[in-house]
Amino acid sequence: MKAVIYTKYGEPDVLRLAEVAQPTPKEHEVLIRIRATTVTLFDCWMRSATAPPGFWLPNRIDVGIRKPKQPILGTEFSGEIESVGEAVTRFKQGDAVFGFSGKLGAYAEHICMPEDAVAAKPANMSFAEAAAVPQGALTALYFLRKAHVQSGQKVLVLGASGGVGNYAVQLVKVFGAEVTGVCSTAKMEWVKSLGADHVMDYTCEDFTRNGQTYDVILDTVGKSPVSRSLNVLSNKGHYVLVTFGLFKLLQALVLSKRSNKRLVIGILEEKSEDLLFLKALIEAGKLRAVIDKCYDLEQTADAHQYVESGQKSGHVIITVK
Repeated sequence: MKAVIYTKYGEPDVLRLAEVAQPTPKEHEVLIRIRATTVTLFDCWMRSATAPPGFWLPNRIDVGIRKPKQPILGTEFSGEIESVGEAVTRFKQGDAVFGFSGKLGAYAEHICMPEDAVAAKPANMSFAEAAAVPQGALTALYFLRKAHVQSGQKVLVLGASGGVGNYAVQLVKVFGAEVTGVCSTAKMEWVKSLGADHVMDYTCEDFTRNGQTYDVILDTVGKSPVSRSLNVLSNKGHYVLVTFGLFKLLQALVLSKRSNKRLVIGILEEKSEDLLFLKALIEAGKLRAVIDKCYDLEQTADAHQYVESGQKSGHVIITVK
């Protein structure tokens, strides 16, 4: 099968199209013919071996010291079931599905996944739209649930135009809370269109100095000032770090211990029931994916370059023909 691989870390041009062995589904796995995948900042970080400050060594031990252990990037995908393992009961050949692969591997024509790690594709979404959902929406859902977001609360989302932030804005509204999205000037109207009650331009307004307080601060970009952020949290408020460096984590741990503010961190878990929850919201018209650009599989390096430029407003799709 065709796949985009990389055998060394570096700029987007380390990515190349190659022929690799097609995987065979195990007993409880399904073989998926991928129709679409995405390029996220996470993929770019993996390709360039870029880790948050303080985590370079653990990251390299995990993904490969001298070269990547997994040569195929890509975490989210949509496609059709091509074959199933002997013990699979939930799917059959031809079923349209979408999912998230924490083990990467989606920049390819095929991928094998456990049957309980994928779900039926939302009926009202194209393959491209469905591929743009899993990583960002599952991450936002996971952290908002850990912060116990509920009706009547005030939630601040930093990086509201990003891959996780745009879904966080939408899900906060689903949970009945008031959401303020923080983004750049150029992306304010787009964040408003997602349902944000308030939008703040970080280039000219500091959320820690405008007199507002919040029940939850969700930092998807890792750039919030820890001490000042905790100061504008309500009593027993939740400070959620989706992305963080080692120093920021230690600082947040120490300062939160000295107050009644609660620090929330974690690692996303792959659950088909969460995908089904998101599918129901999508089919009810309460959650949507916004696509910026689409590239063919052989243009994946160009797609990486575009994502790293910081220009995207929405998701960048790789279509697999």
